[in-house]
Amino acid sequence: MVAMHKMSLDFYEDSFVLIALHTSLEDFKLVYTINHHLKCNFKRRKQNLIYTERISLPVFEWKDTVNDRYWTIIQNSIQSEENNVNVGLFKDTTSFTKKHLIPEYKNVDYFLKLEQEDFDSETTILKSILAIPKIITAYTIKTNTLKSKNNLIF
Repeated sequence: MVAMHKMSLDFYEDSFVLIALHTSLEDFKLVYTINHHLKCNFKRRKQNLIYTERISLPVFEWKDTVNDRYWTIIQNSIQSEENNVNVGLFKDTTSFTKKHLIPEYKNVDYFLKLEQEDFDSETTILKSILAIPKIITAYTIKTNTLKSKNNLIF
């Protein structure tokens, strides 16, 4: 007789804060700016997050050992290139489609995922991010209302 193990969705616990970032900066410039202003040490992960077989997203992470936090910055949208096989005037043209990590928030440029035990410092972190001149706005997102929460498991 073979034992079967099943994982339920109740096993995954929401122990993170999600902050939406609106900025016109590219990912590496955003990470550099946050590192400079907040005295963080974000580094790019060696392996990208595989979204689909053609699309992967760069992930920047920082393990804050002093405050026992794990920070992650990831881009919300990516433009993918698709070759169209059409006949006629637009034969063999490429089209671009925009995919979103969290489709409910299509206008968000980046997400800052903050994993920690206590969430007392959430407002001070948000105020520090809003003080950065290159960030247009930032706000927290309630993770219990997200439909595509599974995309944030990385």
